[in-house]
Amino acid sequence: MAEAPSQDTANLKYSIHKYSTFSANYAPENILEDKPNDQASRWSSDSNNPPQFLILKLERPAVLKTITFGKYEKVHVCNIKKFRVYGGLSDDNMVLLLESGLKNDTVPETFLLKHTVSGHQFPVRYVKIVPLQSWGSTFNFSIWHVNLGGCEDWNIVQKCINWYTTYREREAIRLCLKHFRQHNYTEAFESLEKRTRVTLEDPRLTKLHKLLVEQGDFDGSEKLISEAARDGLFQQYISQQEYKPQWTPIIPSPTGSRQQPGMRGGHQMCIDTNTQTIYLFGGWDGNQDLSDLWSYQVLSQEWTCISRDTHAKGGPSARSCHKMCLDPERRQIFTLGRYLDSALRVPENLKSDFYMYDIENNKWTQITEDTAALGGPRLIFDHQMVMDVENRIIYVFGGRVLTPSRWEGCVGGLGLDERRNNTYTPSEAIFSGLYSYHVATNTWTKLRDDDCAGNGTGPQDIKSRIGHSMLFHSGTRQLFILAGQRNKEYLTDFFTYNIDSDTVTYISDGSGKDSASVPAAGFTQKATIDPQLNEIHVLSLRVDLRARYSTGSHKGLSKDKEKREENVRNSFWVYDISQNKWSCIYRNEQTGETYWNKMQHVEPCPRYAHQLVYDDTKKVHYLFGGNPGKTYLPKMRLDDFWSLRLCRPSTEQLFQTCVLLIRKHRFSELARSNSVEALKYLQTELYSAVDHGNPSQVQEFQALATTLFQSPEDCTMTHTPLLPSEDDPSLKAEGSNDLGWVHSSRSQLFDQLTQFVPEHMTQPRGNLVDLIPY
Repeated sequence: MAEAPSQDTANLKYSIHKYSTFSANYAPENILEDKPNDQASRWSSDSNNPPQFLILKLERPAVLKTITFGKYEKVHVCNIKKFRVYGGLSDDNMVLLLESGLKNDTVPETFLLKHTVSGHQFPVRYVKIVPLQSWGSTFNFSIWHVNLGGCEDWNIVQKCINWYTTYREREAIRLCLKHFRQHNYTEAFESLEKRTRVTLEDPRLTKLHKLLVEQGDFDGSEKLISEAARDGLFQQYISQQEYKPQWTPIIPSPTGSRQQPGMRGGHQMCIDTNTQTIYLFGGWDGNQDLSDLWSYQVLSQEWTCISRDTHAKGGPSARSCHKMCLDPERRQIFTLGRYLDSALRVPENLKSDFYMYDIENNKWTQITEDTAALGGPRLIFDHQMVMDVENRIIYVFGGRVLTPSRWEGCVGGLGLDERRNNTYTPSEAIFSGLYSYHVATNTWTKLRDDDCAGNGTGPQDIKSRIGHSMLFHSGTRQLFILAGQRNKEYLTDFFTYNIDSDTVTYISDGSGKDSASVPAAGFTQKATIDPQLNEIHVLSLRVDLRARYSTGSHKGLSKDKEKREENVRNSFWVYDISQNKWSCIYRNEQTGETYWNKMQHVEPCPRYAHQLVYDDTKKVHYLFGGNPGKTYLPKMRLDDFWSLRLCRPSTEQLFQTCVLLIRKHRFSELARSNSVEALKYLQTELYSAVDHGNPSQVQEFQALATTLFQSPEDCTMTHTPLLPSEDDPSLKAEGSNDLGWVHSSRSQLFDQLTQFVPEHMTQPRGNLVDLIPY
């Protein structure tokens, strides 16, 4: 991810230390100067065959924090598309600092480099840049200019060198300790540990090793792991596992009224997590806009119609493509915006009314007849609206401004359906900017105008759009804005707006450089945020980019039913904010009505104009309605209701896995010495540890019985592939084959179990022998 350097980062002087090759006059020394207008001012390799590299030598050791790549004034096929950067105190021992890529444009790019380990900064003297791919696949690599940034204050750097030297020595000792213990070199282990006073691991793991490997106390090992699970030692491992989506259709309670909202799209929902209540308002049912207000009680699983017509109760008129947000502390719902058909877009109808619903008193209040008259947005649709509840500020971004329609060649009496099929020429699209509304003072503030040119070239520019997502992170006090559509362009940029500092930071500019790991263009998405987990969740709908969409999303992005695209697919993405990482946890590539008829009780079919809300306390999403986009049923809308849980292994499941590993190993030891006891153990203790709802565990359990009728050698090789063969020379060197096998196999089991524990508590993951080159 490209970033701006921090204030404590200074430019670092360097020289060219080594290089792989260079072509003609394109010598490595050219990168020392930044001459974007000089086509010859670059290093260019004489081949694109690996390895090609440059090694730079800093004038003195420093904490290297950033690297900036300058570029030529024009796009160039030799620009590096993918590269790696390594660093170290010597040129023959470096660690990976960065793996990324450059855009093929003229704008210099700055990248943050890895410069800490175990929470401490480490020094670098040599920097190796390794091009992996150029933008022209058959062209050589070119680097135009490199600027290095970091800290070279000797008072700081010297402390880093001292710490890093001590750290490397300590890690080397720990690798030796691990090697000695794995190979049962007890005297060497105890002597080195006593002399250096270096601890190999957390004391609880040392105790586990003693019980499991040295004493063979399997029951005691299970008890110790149970205590570790209760102490939360598995939580970090669990948090790193991929989610598995679990969709469940929600059917109205049979003991209730069984009433529920009708089919619709373009409606709005919000959730009050304090009372476990979902509110739904408005939408388009395929024929008309709706003005009904509903609530759903999660605990009783029952819908209640609060009002069939909110307009008759002093509330908003029937509408779709509006937005809602909730203040759970004051129990107030705010709604803004709506879509109007072209025939209704006359000046008197284009006022942006703004309403508040008091949940406690069941009362609507019109805050203002027209927000534009108070400095707020004009009448808009397909915008986004979120609320900073603590400060009672609502943020509104994007959306298309409704303007009076221009009609060409239309005659009187033209039917409403024809008007929906775009027999008019609309005004040029106008998009709304970023606004804030302070509830307590009834004050609107424009924070950003739309970047009308749509270039987004300035660091603080925001390109307005429709169909995007905007989320508020209450912890970091940032708005996260993702994707959307502007005219015929699908956007995939991703940026934040800091509401306190009034600054925009681009996480991704949508260039497609990391297209394999982010949601693709050509989709509509519904996003939610979990500030506690520091995650953003995106349910996306992939769409054929050849389709052209316009106007209101209650129609499923398009009112042009002859242009609607049916080839759509669901996918679900999670963005880890802390790690700046997207993960696709679910993707369904199946299409066709036959498939979805079979899956109608398993997962929701692809759709547009649905609504998704998230309970961040119970960790449950709720989805209702939408437009399935059926060409032959253009007015069809949905009324299905679903919950979605993102599941990771629980502490109990992980503990069960550990117990199963221990008991399988205990069985393998018994099978080598006493087949009768082994069979009894298989039928009782091991049987009880198996999750009989897990087909793979059941199949593996059934296969274990065959080991009782094989020789020890076959047992080891065929049914316990993680355990070494008795023919392993390292075991024979230890004396007894059986004793060597027992110690080695138990050590491997110990390694398996410690994978579930945070790395800083365990012995080193690497092995001493892996440091020996071939």
